[in-house]
Amino acid sequence: MGTGNDNTDYLLSLIREGKKMTLGQQLRLTAYLSAPAVMAQLSSIAMQYIDASMVGSLGANASASIGLVSTTTWLFWGLCAAAATGFSVQVAHRIGAGDFAGARKVLRESVAATFIFGSLLAAVGVSIGGALPGWLGGDEAIRHDSSVYFRIFSLFLPALQLNFLAGGMLRCSGNMRVPSLLNVLMCLLDVVFNFFLIFPTRQMEILDFSFVVPGAGLGVEGAALGTVLAELATGGGMMWYLCLRSPLLKLSGERGLLVPRKDTLRKAVRIALPMGFEHAAICGAQIMTTVIVAPLGIVAIAANSFAIIAESLCYMPGYGIAEAATTLVGQSLGANRIRLLRRFANITVWSGMSVMGIMGALMYMAAPQIIGVMTPVEEIRVLGVEILRIEAFAEPMFAASIVAYGVFVGAGSTSVPSLMNFASIWGVRLTLAAWLAPAMGLRGVWLAMCIELCFRGAIFLVRLWGGNWIYKLRIKK
Repeated sequence: MGTGNDNTDYLLSLIREGKKMTLGQQLRLTAYLSAPAVMAQLSSIAMQYIDASMVGSLGANASASIGLVSTTTWLFWGLCAAAATGFSVQVAHRIGAGDFAGARKVLRESVAATFIFGSLLAAVGVSIGGALPGWLGGDEAIRHDSSVYFRIFSLFLPALQLNFLAGGMLRCSGNMRVPSLLNVLMCLLDVVFNFFLIFPTRQMEILDFSFVVPGAGLGVEGAALGTVLAELATGGGMMWYLCLRSPLLKLSGERGLLVPRKDTLRKAVRIALPMGFEHAAICGAQIMTTVIVAPLGIVAIAANSFAIIAESLCYMPGYGIAEAATTLVGQSLGANRIRLLRRFANITVWSGMSVMGIMGALMYMAAPQIIGVMTPVEEIRVLGVEILRIEAFAEPMFAASIVAYGVFVGAGSTSVPSLMNFASIWGVRLTLAAWLAPAMGLRGVWLAMCIELCFRGAIFLVRLWGGNWIYKLRIKK
């Protein structure tokens, strides 16, 4: 059975069949899986970058209204991703063991469970949307737009949840290409929808031609609608391919209950609950950071938001490689090939550190251009460039924590890494940020972040290379 790429299919079959793999084959398989995953991650952050650029042209208030709730939207995104991963990792293990029927059974059971979870999150998001900007300490001038943006985002969470589920399932089966292409399409759709929804009807000139471009003139509300409509279209395509076309996982002709069995649900909760806790801890810390930043003024809020989006261009490749690590480690564990699992863990971590180290250097040099695209406001641009360059030095160690976490997720070992993230962010980052912000302003907040990311990468490398977690996997198997 294929996954859309003959070379990838062949190399993944070597894992399942217990055949020896050369170092060259391991490196090629890592590259085959990482490249499209990195493309998908970059297209995702490009969509946020486009949103920020288009909204940034409306002024500082519009930018700050989205920046204020951005960490909360990431919290909800993270919870959806964790719920999907709880099931998709089980699929990776079953595919690695050659149990394709069992993998399809897990997929079938996951659809209803994750959709219900996404619907509950949507209800929570809509209910708190009105009060959220005030809780975060946002200025009165931006609260209304922030509230509208977050409520629109929340209404579409069930569709986003199925998008995460379908993408995760395809990636864990070894098919990185389809999710990547659809995510690129989502980015393009976002540009189109934003173009017509954010701006009012206006006169445009190209060369010697002048014409009227229709527009809804919805501003921040249009940015939210453009994003969720693009996600809705992409999620529908992803689910269609997964359920009807995927060679390994298509459900056409399959029969069985959609209600998850206790064993499947228990494993999903065991994997997803620590991940959900970890996402909540990280985003909760980001929200606390927003609370620290908010009193610094609208310029600081907007610069902080733009710099976060700009830095994502640097670290999203790490998340793409982490997705490849989850697939490789998950299938290796399912095939009970622990030594191969360890080799893939080392290859992916070193790859992530190398790529993000290079990206960090490029980000440092191109910071003025990156921030300049998103806002015409000089004060925001100057501050954004300064804090982005502080963060560039942390990128290799940030990569270590990102990819090592992907390794642990593939192994189904999420509890300890989640606690490590929690302790590092809340114990190191927030403590330093609260201490440095009064004296250094936003620069102090980002210096605290840089120090914490280096610390977090170090403790993840210690655990990865310590070997005790590998020993525990042997006992479980």
